[in-house]
Amino acid sequence: MLNVLLTSESVSLINIFKNIGLGGWFIVTVILILSLISVYIFIERIIAINKASKRKNSFINHIKDFIYESKLDSAIDLCHSTNSPISRMIEKGLLRMGNSLDDISSSIENVGKLEIYKLENKLSTLASISGAAPMLGFLGTVMGMVSAFFEVEQRGSMDIQVLASGIYTAMITTVLGLIVGIIAYLAYNYLSAKVQQVVHLMESDIISFLDLLHDKEKKMNSKSKTISTESSEDKISFEHVSNQQKSGDLNEGNSQSINNQDNFN
Repeated sequence: MLNVLLTSESVSLINIFKNIGLGGWFIVTVILILSLISVYIFIERIIAINKASKRKNSFINHIKDFIYESKLDSAIDLCHSTNSPISRMIEKGLLRMGNSLDDISSSIENVGKLEIYKLENKLSTLASISGAAPMLGFLGTVMGMVSAFFEVEQRGSMDIQVLASGIYTAMITTVLGLIVGIIAYLAYNYLSAKVQQVVHLMESDIISFLDLLHDKEKKMNSKSKTISTESSEDKISFEHVSNQQKSGDLNEGNSQSINNQDNFN
């Protein structure tokens, strides 16, 4: 019967890491560096995304009031003083006021692409780490097994002590690589979902802004048509009065000429 005795000394992490060899230490160091980079990217991105997702209803309401009151300068100043993706997009639209809605929408869309790129910054690095860390772990596994069989060949005996270093390298690098890869993968998916939430909020606010501009444009067109109709009616009325005056003058002239002719006779 095989008796395996495990003591606190034999399973301590310090003793395990002592036996992984130089190649194993290199792989472990790289994986640990990748884990630190993943933690930094996750913390930095979650702070930036949460900051961008803060939505103040008062901001949109003030913008609506300024547009209805035709205070474009005040609306632009408010956007400039508000540090958020939606404020920068609306500011670009306000600067394009006077152009067609298609031109305004296109300029807002271009700014939106830049803002989304800023939100997704470094996420590709996190995705790369989620794939690279397990692969490095598997590389450590191969290196460990190669080292183990090389030692067996050199010593000419199949001793567990000879295989220990290579097996330690294979197992530890694999475990660390999988742990870092899984954490980076979960962090990437979580941050991607948060970015999509911010994008949906931005789209909702921009649609409201464009609808506001469309309504204002319709009101202005309706008002201009009303003014044009009134001016046309005034012109027609003026021409009608003028024609009546001319007709009256002509009739009066004809009467005078007939009276003069009767007096002459």
